[in-house]
Amino acid sequence: MSPELTIVWAVIIVFAVFVYVVMDGFDLGIGILFPTFEVGPDRDAAMNSIAPVWDGNETWLVLGGGGLLAAFPLAYGVLLSALYAPIVAMLLALVFRGVAFEARWRDPAHRKYWDAAFTGGSFVAALSQGIVLGAILQGVAVSNREYAGGWWDWLTPFSVVTGVSVVIAYALLGATWLILKTTGEMQRRAVRQAWWLGAGTLLAIGVVSLATPFLEGAYFERWLGFPNVLWVAPVPILVGVASFWFARSLHAGRELAPFLLTLFVFLLCFVGLGISVYPYVIPGAVTIWDAATDRSSQLFMLVGTAIIMPMILAYTGWAYWVFRGKVEADGYHA
Repeated sequence: MSPELTIVWAVIIVFAVFVYVVMDGFDLGIGILFPTFEVGPDRDAAMNSIAPVWDGNETWLVLGGGGLLAAFPLAYGVLLSALYAPIVAMLLALVFRGVAFEARWRDPAHRKYWDAAFTGGSFVAALSQGIVLGAILQGVAVSNREYAGGWWDWLTPFSVVTGVSVVIAYALLGATWLILKTTGEMQRRAVRQAWWLGAGTLLAIGVVSLATPFLEGAYFERWLGFPNVLWVAPVPILVGVASFWFARSLHAGRELAPFLLTLFVFLLCFVGLGISVYPYVIPGAVTIWDAATDRSSQLFMLVGTAIIMPMILAYTGWAYWVFRGKVEADGYHA
């Protein structure tokens, strides 16, 4: 095991998970908001805005999960055992959402049922991801390098709050994506939704941020202990600044800025998460070095990742570039 390579792999996995969250987040957000769109052209336009990229976005989930298994097998085994129910629920929801996405076009006679499945799959996937995050933050029981907790340990008021928070945040990301990609009444509806969802997301961040330091003494010391509080203070301050500019951009009728500022807030939340848990992959129990595989395996995988990741970035960027511009019910226009 190489300390330097272990940090490199931790960065790779965090990057992959972050890219997945921000890219598949607006897909899931559109699914969550789907019942608010009028049946017909509005729903078709919302679907078409993500049709060229939604399945490619999930590549990053595979990279993050596969990287965790390959580089940190101990953490993968413990977390999968501890979080089996919400992880399986998330995966089934993503599969169901994908089937519904395709089937609604090919089976118009039952489109309303596929639309409901698309919304349900998106909601359950987002809720499950938030619950997994909350369950990891609150701690996982580990003994002799194995999960030592019960079947329902992941289900607590805190994990439910984080689950609902992620649903609200993804819905905001979906609304800001539609501001960028649509026109007319649909865009105006997305702006109205973004106002409410922006306030809800800020409230959710505040609730989770205030609760987190009291989950574990180490969290409290990192966020509220002196002089640590001076070093971490820029994170909540920047969230406040970004929220202010988000409101200004909505008021000014900007199209790209609300989406980018929402992504920036997501990034700040990831930074805050890193401040809380580093160097643990399972807070308070297993560090990234405890969980890492041997050096030769890390090197072997790093060579493959160094080849594959630029290819993923390239085709992802190309897809977004080709399908830039506004979208209507029957497809894109410049």
